[in-house]
Amino acid sequence: MALNKKEAKILVVDDDKHLADNLVEYLMKLGYKAVATYGGREAVDRFAEENFHLVITDLMMPEMGGLEVLQAIKELDSRAIVLVITGYGTIQSAVSAIKQGAFDFVPKPFKMSELEVIITRALEHHALFKQLGVFKGLSIGLMISVPFWMILGIVVAIAWK
Repeated sequence: MALNKKEAKILVVDDDKHLADNLVEYLMKLGYKAVATYGGREAVDRFAEENFHLVITDLMMPEMGGLEVLQAIKELDSRAIVLVITGYGTIQSAVSAIKQGAFDFVPKPFKMSELEVIITRALEHHALFKQLGVFKGLSIGLMISVPFWMILGIVVAIAWK
């Protein structure tokens, strides 16, 4: 169960303004809400201010690289879904990104249709995490309320004697 495209907000982070803007334009044509930032610090600040369902970040950027962006975003929200894209893809950098919590690692150049499939999977993952959080909350509520009602039942039973 993926998010409705009109509800999903995607943050695109790339120092290549042309690529970032084109990706945002493509995502908006698909029906997503998308915003571009052109540097890591700007992206982290924007993420802290707004609720994004997905972050797509370039790996190699001046001042703050994609792995640093990934770490900063995960510190703000450990459940954040982050895709790392790069034109300098190595197996080592892919493994490092995944170990640090990236949802996926996409080498450039990529086909927009392939990226669309990954984005759909990522947003489905986000929706499942959200549902899991609801069920976890219900479970905790039940664990707290069942003993309360049992104690209340005992107290009422004793009072009726």
